[in-house]
Amino acid sequence: MAELKPILLVEDNPNDLELTLTALERSMLANEVITTRDGVEALDWLLSRGPHANRDPGDPAVVLLDLKLPKVDGLQVLERIKSDADLRHIPVVMLTASKEERDLVRSYELGVNAFVVKPVDFKEFFKAIQDVGMFWAILNEPHPPRSRSTPMKVTKG
Repeated sequence: MAELKPILLVEDNPNDLELTLTALERSMLANEVITTRDGVEALDWLLSRGPHANRDPGDPAVVLLDLKLPKVDGLQVLERIKSDADLRHIPVVMLTASKEERDLVRSYELGVNAFVVKPVDFKEFFKAIQDVGMFWAILNEPHPPRSRSTPMKVTKG
């Protein structure tokens, strides 16, 4: 059986963080949930640097990324993930209260895998988080692992 990858949750709002963690827990997912509170901490975790330099190796099953974050915003984190050859295969779900079309368009331009607007209604929010967690952590077939030290071979045909 494949090892369960963690879910990386990047959320600065304490209420949204608590609700999201509760919803994921009630989904009965066995995946560990790693939480970071801003874009810098999320990138430090993903890149195994700074306070996360000695973390267990491996990528998350999915990054649940808030759009409006302190220090480095969600779009900047997304851009960094999708521009890095070692990280771009990681699914990123933008989880935001923003309904602005420019945020949606920019997220997809940068390579987001899904854009979920946080419902205002408590029950809807819970259901949305549970569905997102189940899909990306259980149902989605992830990119096959590859060594970060081994470059991908490109063949011309």
